[in-house]
This record gives sequence, structure tokens and C-alpha cells, in this order.
Amino acid sequence: MLRILIPSICLAMVMSTSDRVQADDAKEPTGLLRHAVFFSFKDSSSEADVQKVVDAFAALPSKIDSIVDFQYGVNNSPEGLDDGFTHCFLLSFKDEAGRAKYLPHPAHKEFGNVLRPHMEKVFVIDYWGDPKQPKLDQPLLHAVFFQFKDEAPADGVKAVEAAFEGLPGKIKEIKAFEWGINNSPEKHDHGFTHCFLVTFDSEKGRAEYLPHPDHQAFVSVLKPVLSKVRVLDFWAKRP
Repeated sequence: MLRILIPSICLAMVMSTSDRVQADDAKEPTGLLRHAVFFSFKDSSSEADVQKVVDAFAALPSKIDSIVDFQYGVNNSPEGLDDGFTHCFLLSFKDEAGRAKYLPHPAHKEFGNVLRPHMEKVFVIDYWGDPKQPKLDQPLLHAVFFQFKDEAPADGVKAVEAAFEGLPGKIKEIKAFEWGINNSPEKHDHGFTHCFLVTFDSEKGRAEYLPHPDHQAFVSVLKPVLSKVRVLDFWAKRP
């Protein structure tokens, strides 16, 4: 109700970058709803404990029919921007109704009981992905998340979106690409608003991409408006 009473010019001044992104720049809900989940685990948890969590998560598609795709792996990014997260999971739903069925589902709750004693931190971003992108048998997924400065102008954020979206046409090592704006209802996004998922078919392709002149030119567009970046890479396998 308060927003109705505030003149629009004042509202623009008090809204954070995250608020503006979600209110003004959210992409139309098309494609598949991606649910990207990342965990770090307690030092006291053994490899067997962690594997038990991974196996329990990977079993969910057989128990919850609204999960239409499930990919997972262990972070292997060479960039050192993972903030300690080690295990990566990418679930897909046909729509928000599918996610709404999944979150309170008894099987998901049971998985939470397996996870909770061992989890150190969780990071969750949901976004609308592009199911028409090429499918690789063994994809190396490069997940990049941005948090923009509160004072970042809307056109500066849009310039970043456009510049990143243009990279697949310039860098042949990129085999698939999608991006979206966070719409997770779970409040585990740590302030990140944008997810970009870049697919390579090899570590060599990633190694060519990172120092590529067009990638570096993109970074120069990004830096003036960027507050924080998080990057996790993983070889995506399916249950």
C-alpha cells in the first residue's frame, strides 16, 4: 500500500537495484523454470555423508513428477569465485505450478532432513531458461551470478545483459547459453539477481573463453555496475 502513495519519481529513488530489476526488467516467463541450488558442507561431514546427501537429492526426480530435468556435479571453476560452494544442482520445471508442487512435497521435506545435519550454506537462484538451446551429452556448465550496485542505472544493467547475450555469437567455444532474472521465493539468493548459464564441451573451450578478447571487452562493460560476482562450474550429469 505504501508504494501507491509514493510518487513514481520518489519510488525510483528508494528502490534498490534488486527491486528495480525484479519490478521493471524481469524477462517474460517462457521456456523452463530453472531451480539452481548450491551447497557447501560442514568440515565435520565425511565424504560418505556428503555423498548420501547427493544421492538423496538425485533420487527426487523419481519421486516428484514435476521435476522434468535434473543435472548435478561438483564445482571445478578455476576462477576462485565460488564463495566456498562445492556442489551444484540444476532442476527444471515446466512452470511455477511445478515448483510450487515440489517445494512442500513430502519427498523434498525428507531430503531436507538428510541435508540439514551436513549443510553449511545454501544458495538458490531460479530463472526462466531456454529449452531450445543445444543439448550436449557431457556439458560443462559455467554458472555466473551478478549482484549489481544499488546505484547502478537501469541502462547500465541492460547493457551488461545485452553484452553477455552477444558473446555466443562472438566466441565459438560457447555451445549453449541462457540467462534470466532471479524469481526464487525461497530467499536464499544472497542478493544476486542475474544468472547466466554458459555451456562448453570441454575444459579447453572454457580455457579459450576466459581470456578471449570479446569476453574481456564484456568485463569492461560489467565492472562499472557490478557489486559482486559468483561463479560455479560443473560437469553436468543426470541421475
